[in-house]
Amino acid sequence: MKFTRSKLAIPYIIYMILFVVLPLLVVCYYAFTGKDGKLTMDNFRLFFTNGKTMGTLFYSVVIAFATTMFCLILAYPTAYILAKGPFKRSDVLLVVFVMPMWINFTLRITALKEVLSLLEGNLAYYPFFNTVLCMTYDFMPFMIMPLYNSLSKLDDNVIEAAADLGARPIQILFKLVIPMSMPGIISGVTMVFLPAMTNYVVLDMVYNSTFIMGSLIGSYFSSYDWHNGSMISVILLMLIVIITAISSRLTKDNQGKRGNVAI
Repeated sequence: MKFTRSKLAIPYIIYMILFVVLPLLVVCYYAFTGKDGKLTMDNFRLFFTNGKTMGTLFYSVVIAFATTMFCLILAYPTAYILAKGPFKRSDVLLVVFVMPMWINFTLRITALKEVLSLLEGNLAYYPFFNTVLCMTYDFMPFMIMPLYNSLSKLDDNVIEAAADLGARPIQILFKLVIPMSMPGIISGVTMVFLPAMTNYVVLDMVYNSTFIMGSLIGSYFSSYDWHNGSMISVILLMLIVIITAISSRLTKDNQGKRGNVAI
């Protein structure tokens, strides 16, 4: 039998079928069926007509949005300094910022929780603030990495040319640097927003008793309600697909305009 390069994909295809496609089919089966095993849309209808579940979705979006904004505001200047600062080994500094990811997630949040306990006394007084702060601390490297990769590719000559033509620093930032680094922003926002919607472990560790989408899924599966748990998983999957499609479209549009922005 003649060996071809296409056969190298066989192990990958088998892995994807066993551990991605089949589990998704099982989730979709339970999402679109009732306890009697018959196809139904009642699971989705009850979710979107229930005030509690919609409140959970709204709170999850608020938590994720606040976390994403804080990460972006803090990570952008950090990534810009690392990419364009007068450092001979900026890659080493980048590793220092990413190094917390090597430490176990629960250990990092536990350490931050102890610091907050010393400052606040009782974490239950500021559940929303503590949740956003801990998630920002946890997801910051996911925002820094794509921003750094995007900003490091910017041509310094273009920035210098804009300054020589009379552009002020604030104009260079908002009309040149930010538009040209938009792919990194979109990638970072996607990598932070979606996990922040489902990361209920942080809420549990900082005594935030409010449910988000991840904790709602966990509560359904803990009570062996696979149908509603799978239904919410499918809703999140559709959100991921929609956000990914929008991100891809924005990235392509931005790449088409980068030349015009530079000019």
